[in-house]
Amino acid sequence: MAEIEWPWQYSFPPFFTLQPHADTRAKQIAAWKSLVLEYYRITKQAVVDVREIHTNPLFNNTSINRKLPSEAVLVILEELGKSGNASPLDKTKQRWLVYWHTLEEWGDIIYNWAQESGFTDSVCTFYELTHGEDTTEQEFYGLDTEVLIRSLKTLEVARKVELISFDDNQGVKFF
Repeated sequence: MAEIEWPWQYSFPPFFTLQPHADTRAKQIAAWKSLVLEYYRITKQAVVDVREIHTNPLFNNTSINRKLPSEAVLVILEELGKSGNASPLDKTKQRWLVYWHTLEEWGDIIYNWAQESGFTDSVCTFYELTHGEDTTEQEFYGLDTEVLIRSLKTLEVARKVELISFDDNQGVKFF
């Protein structure tokens, strides 16, 4: 796993408390959004469980003894949702998927790879896309399966792919 380069704010104790002043709060939330997306991109993770955030180094800076409260994490996740970079996995909004690219962007990245690699009019399993030899150098290598499925569904709506199931496998046919 790559090393995280924490921004200066991460060592600034007030960063871990939502600020009351509107302009300051807007800048703070923007900084948190960037940090969350960068962290999940570098660690290749996708799921945030709000109930477990205090075990996550992203929201818990032990060197300054500060934790971001779960209410603040929810505010940030809601803001990420507005920009298409997160969506709740449950009705209580305790579990979220985080996308460092929007689903449409992921779909475009995968489809462009399929076209450039000669995979149009062929089928790839989800495993081949996220763990296969042909994709080791691709940004979507190791991508969470749920994020993959949701991004491929954006391509299915655009009639660029068809999602298929066969013999306990799931895959996609590129057109």
